[in-house]
Amino acid sequence: MNKLIPLALCLLSSTVYAQKDYKKAFPFAEKQTDVMLAAIPKGTSAKPNPVSPRTLDEKGNLVLIPSKDWVSGFFPGELWYLYEYTHNNKWLTAAKEYTAKIEPEQFDKGTHDVGFKIYCSVGNGYRLTKDAHYKEVIIQAAKTLSTRFNPAVGTIKSWDNRKDWKYPVIIDNMMNLELLFEASKLSGDSSFYKIAVSHANTTMKSHFRPDYSSYHVIDYDPQTGAVLHKQTHQGFADSSAWARGQGWGLYGYTLCYRETKDPAYLKHAEAIAKFIFNNPNLPKDKVPYWDFNDPAIPNVPRDASAAALMASALYELSTYSKNGKEYKKLADNIMSSLTKSYQAKPGESKGFILLHSTGHKPANSEIDVPISYADYYYLEALIRQDRLANGKPVIAI
Repeated sequence: MNKLIPLALCLLSSTVYAQKDYKKAFPFAEKQTDVMLAAIPKGTSAKPNPVSPRTLDEKGNLVLIPSKDWVSGFFPGELWYLYEYTHNNKWLTAAKEYTAKIEPEQFDKGTHDVGFKIYCSVGNGYRLTKDAHYKEVIIQAAKTLSTRFNPAVGTIKSWDNRKDWKYPVIIDNMMNLELLFEASKLSGDSSFYKIAVSHANTTMKSHFRPDYSSYHVIDYDPQTGAVLHKQTHQGFADSSAWARGQGWGLYGYTLCYRETKDPAYLKHAEAIAKFIFNNPNLPKDKVPYWDFNDPAIPNVPRDASAAALMASALYELSTYSKNGKEYKKLADNIMSSLTKSYQAKPGESKGFILLHSTGHKPANSEIDVPISYADYYYLEALIRQDRLANGKPVIAI
């Protein structure tokens, strides 16, 4: 008996099921987003003005945040993804409305998260419309972000006014480099590109352990660039592998390879993927526990946001790597798990799409809740899955 036949049938069945999953997922996401738009109060006079949904509180109420919150750009990004997939002008109108509320963040020099806020919203808007106004916002935001770069350290500073750290840099900061790469192309200013590369190289050198797991926070001496401390803020311990942090690294080095074609970044992304997906503490459904090293596993929260982030990164990485088929299969498995077991009930949860994310467990904040960035990366992964299934480049430009 040919043992390859059942395996082939199994793989074929898995692929077909994955395609059915995402084709059902988009209509569900549209209906949920209609629910969320209806749940957002209109004409609020609160100061500062809340502009985006972030999560649900303990009573199930929608938590709205001002544009200065690092999460603010994700909901407009979700609206852009719905427009990209459906071509329905209803989503275009909503995306423009909510993106406009984030634009003032292009001038905020007090945070590294200007990349998250502006690129997830305005960046997607420019990618899909080529609106010249959005182009100018992206360039200005990159100028603002660049003011946080220290040549002696070689990175963009993450947080200000933290008494425990002199010059903290978090692994999350890799995600803000996409803004700089795009601004360099749009403006012709190579300084943005050089800052992004310097940050990626320094992070690659300082943040990663021999097994390619990542520390969360590296504290540098701002005068000499020397590493002072290697710690965590959101993980279980300084030496542990915080799940979403591993996802930030996987995604960040994949996008760095896209923008530079430097094989060192591709090799690094592959090594991070190996750590994540060969980890004995990764559950069978590929949706990680909030930290790979929490000693209470399996009795600890999952993080659907980390899973969605990893899936999106894997779809792109699959188009660059010799391990592409393996990465795509892993991404399909993650997305099938999220779609089958982590979605909200239709019409509930104030319109959030995914449940069971973990925001900041050490602070007992946003544990086992829906969070907008989980929905954002889930929709991004669905878009990428659909494009690959139809023989298109993973990112529409």
